[in-house]
Amino acid sequence: MVPDRRSACGLCHRLVVILTLTACATLVVGGDSVTAIWQWAARTSQKVLERLGAYRDPLTGRYLIPSERTFRRVLADLDADAVDAAISGYVADVIRHDVPAPRLPDTPGPVEREQRRAAQRRLAHPAPHGLLPTAALDGKALRGARTGDGGRVFLVGAISHEHAVILGQDQVADKKGEGPAARALLSRLQMAGMVVTLDALHTTMATARLITHLGGHYILIAKGNQPLARAAAHALLSGPDADWTDTTATDDDRGHGRSERRTIRTTAADDNLFPGARQAFRLRRDAGDLDGTWTSKKIVFGITSLPATLAGPAHLNHYQRAHWTVETGSTGSET
Repeated sequence: MVPDRRSACGLCHRLVVILTLTACATLVVGGDSVTAIWQWAARTSQKVLERLGAYRDPLTGRYLIPSERTFRRVLADLDADAVDAAISGYVADVIRHDVPAPRLPDTPGPVEREQRRAAQRRLAHPAPHGLLPTAALDGKALRGARTGDGGRVFLVGAISHEHAVILGQDQVADKKGEGPAARALLSRLQMAGMVVTLDALHTTMATARLITHLGGHYILIAKGNQPLARAAAHALLSGPDADWTDTTATDDDRGHGRSERRTIRTTAADDNLFPGARQAFRLRRDAGDLDGTWTSKKIVFGITSLPATLAGPAHLNHYQRAHWTVETGSTGSET
C-alpha cells in the first residue's frame, strides 16, 4: 500500500523488505541513526532474510541487504503519511477484531516491570462488561524532533485505550492548531461504534458534531472554554450524594505512596446541552496519603453521547480513567 518512488529500472531490494528491516532494527536499536539500522540489518541471518523475501544474488545464492546509502535514500524519500495510514489501518482492524492480533511467543526469564504493572492494574480495576472500542485523542510534542526551521514538532494522535497503540496521527503547526488537525484525523478514522475520549481543549461543538456524524461516540470534559455547557451540567448534577446512589460509581486506587478515589455521578441529557449529548457526568477525584487522610479534591464535569443503555457510571468512570492513563503514559517519543 505504500508507494515506492524509486525507478523500477535496476531495482533489486523491494520496499517492503527495506521497511521491515527498518522496523525490526528500530525495535532493537531505537531510532538513533540510519547507520545503526543498517548495521543491525547486516547481522540478520540468511534464514530471516529468506523469510522476508530479500534479494537473492543469482551467482552466490546468498540473500543480500540494501546498502546504507539505499536505506538512507529510500527512508528520506518515503511517503510518511502513506506509511502511517497503512500501519494505523492495520492497528484499527486489530482493535475492531476484524483481523487477529499478532501472537508473540513467551520470552524466557522474569516478567518485565511494565507487564507486572499492567497485570496489577487489571486486577485492581477490572473492566466492566460491555466496553466499546475506545481511543484517546491527545496532542504531544516530540522529544528531540525539530522542523525544518528548528521549531518543535507537535502531533495529535488517536491512541487505543486497550493496547496503547497509535491508530493515527497528524502533525500540527503548534498547539493552537490541534482542533482542526484533530477533526481531520477523526475524519480519516473508522469511527462507527467507537468511543473517543478527549480533554477540555477539544470540547467544541464542531468536534462533537463530527464524531456523532461519523457514527462514533464522544466523552468530553467541559471547562472554561465551554462555560454554558459546564454551568448547565453543574445544575443538572447538583445535590447531596444520597440523591444519586443509583447513578454513582466509585473506584479506589492505592500506589506510588498515595491513595485516590474517583467518584462519578451521571444524569440524562440531550442536544440542548451539547450536540449529540445523551448524558452528563460529574467526576470527583480525591487524593491523599496511604493512611486514608484525604488532602486534595478536584471536581470536573463532562458530557457524552453514550446513552445510559451503553454506558453506566462504572463504564464512564473506566473510560475516563483509561484516558488519563493513556495520556500520561504517552511520552511523545514516537517518531
